[in-house]
Amino acid sequence: MSPATPRLLLVDDDAGLAAMLREFLELQGFSVDVLHNAEDGLARIDADPPDLLVLDVMLPGMSGFEALKELRSRHELPVVMLTARGEESERILGLMGGADDYLPKPFSPLELAARIRAILKRSHSEPPAARSSETLTAGPLRLDLRRCELQVGDAPVAVTAAEMRVIEQLMRHPDEVLSRARLTELALDRPIEAYDRSIDTLISKLRRKLADAGIAAACIRGLRGHGYVLDTAVLNKS
Repeated sequence: MSPATPRLLLVDDDAGLAAMLREFLELQGFSVDVLHNAEDGLARIDADPPDLLVLDVMLPGMSGFEALKELRSRHELPVVMLTARGEESERILGLMGGADDYLPKPFSPLELAARIRAILKRSHSEPPAARSSETLTAGPLRLDLRRCELQVGDAPVAVTAAEMRVIEQLMRHPDEVLSRARLTELALDRPIEAYDRSIDTLISKLRRKLADAGIAAACIRGLRGHGYVLDTAVLNKS
């Protein structure tokens, strides 16, 4: 096995599906370990963290949501959640809990592989020198891309990787309306899907966290039918 082979952990209690996905993903160039409950998954991650976790929501014992909450208290590895088809609430809960992406069942294994590659590319690629030292500022907001830290003044704001990518794009385009489709492509590195509320969920979380830090939530304005904009006039009043 090449040292550069991405290591995945798949946690899903459907043994047949898990075996099929393992075989397919290994043919796609990944190294895949499979476990069937969240408790074993967390123990394995504590002992030997993979490059990415694929986590089913419906698990025996501890649910995928509970496992994600526990995971985020001590690890930052990327997570793709597998949710029930049509359950938008599950997808929103996953993003709210810190998942990097989700796929509703049933899904194409090719789509799962593409999502995994996109997330690993964002997570592990070495940024160019110009980017590695880059800091974005907008009013009292400061985003250090090298350290992956968002600050309001000198106070850090705890954000997930997905939230940071969204605020980065808004800060790169201040006072410019970015459509939900464009934000999805820029921040999540994938096309927007029908009924996709990922960006709306991430924006809602960012607004709440900025409000907790003393920044007016209205600094990220939503324009119905158009998208979102970082309003520097509101920011500068905060």
